[in-house]
Amino acid sequence: MNPAKIFIVEDERFLSTILANRLKKEGFEVEQAFDGQEAIDMLRTKRPDLIIVDLILPVRSGFEVLESISKNPELSHVPVIALTNLGQETDMEKAKSLGVVDYHIKIRTSVDDFVSIIKSNISKLQDAGTAQNSQ
Repeated sequence: MNPAKIFIVEDERFLSTILANRLKKEGFEVEQAFDGQEAIDMLRTKRPDLIIVDLILPVRSGFEVLESISKNPELSHVPVIALTNLGQETDMEKAKSLGVVDYHIKIRTSVDDFVSIIKSNISKLQDAGTAQNSQ
């Protein structure tokens, strides 16, 4: 089986790099974008299995990235996890209405915990794919 492809949209390069390196050690393929416009441009050709997005981004916001994903029929089925500093209920609701399946606040989530969350989400995807292929 091919390694799952994870796309990280995070403007904090230090956090993005730590997360990317940890995920690569776990056997995932990882690509990164550091602002919202770069993410939107890259997602025109990339087909990740999972997208991690910060909501506070330069150039175009994470919400704009989510809108772009939700309007693209080739990406709208891809699970998106928000990792952000926005903790207001209204932000969470807006993100979930735009397709976010899991929402985490940066200061409350360690890198180790977040890697476990990603692995769990990928495992669910692979289990769903296996079930779908056996039908």
